[in-house]
Amino acid sequence: MKTTSIRALVGAMLTLSAATALAGPEERIREALSAIDSNIQIGAIQPSPVDGLYEVMVGAELMYVTGDGRHYVAGPIVDLKTREDLTEPRLAAVRKALIDELGEEQMVVFGPEKPKHSITVFTDIECGYCRKLHSQIEDYAREGIEVRYLFFPRAGEGSAAYEEAVSVWCAGDAEARRTAMTQAKAGEPIDTKTCDNPIAAHMALGRELGLRGTPAIVTEDGSMIPGYVDPRRLAARLEAGAGS
Repeated sequence: MKTTSIRALVGAMLTLSAATALAGPEERIREALSAIDSNIQIGAIQPSPVDGLYEVMVGAELMYVTGDGRHYVAGPIVDLKTREDLTEPRLAAVRKALIDELGEEQMVVFGPEKPKHSITVFTDIECGYCRKLHSQIEDYAREGIEVRYLFFPRAGEGSAAYEEAVSVWCAGDAEARRTAMTQAKAGEPIDTKTCDNPIAAHMALGRELGLRGTPAIVTEDGSMIPGYVDPRRLAARLEAGAGS
């Protein structure tokens, strides 16, 4: 379902009058945001680490609003004493939940039989760094990393990259999809095929997560890593994250 971008709310929040006094902060915040856009899809509202400020989930985005529903605060909350970003872990949890909801059966998966780590990669077959990443797929496997692909053809539905993604998915069983993916990533022609496929759902999820480009790597805890990372550096990063 389409969600309203937080950026689109900023200007409106600046001119918002005080929300109608209701029973509590959650009701006031919902009333205030709904007055700006009746189609906004507001998720959970709960107190933030800052007194008087509430975190509001809008799709996969997080915004902060004062308890009276009048003021919007942009940007992450950072603990100046510990230098810790307190917003990113909340966003990571949302990303993980959305990807888990989609399910691995809707992905093209490469990796060792018993992986140490699993990453989800939004990919565009025509993207140069996506192709570089895939050219090292065996190196990722040797590092114990499972790569689960979701398609995010940046040119959009109806583009050559979109049709290639559909053809890869429709190539057959899991092994046939892996073969077709590898051929397509190498610039080799593959058979054009159509079938029921999750490509549109992949793209919708990518947009909900605010993707700006590919490859986009989401780690097993939901952290987002934009761009290509070589296998050894990625393995070290994942190991460090696992120990934190």
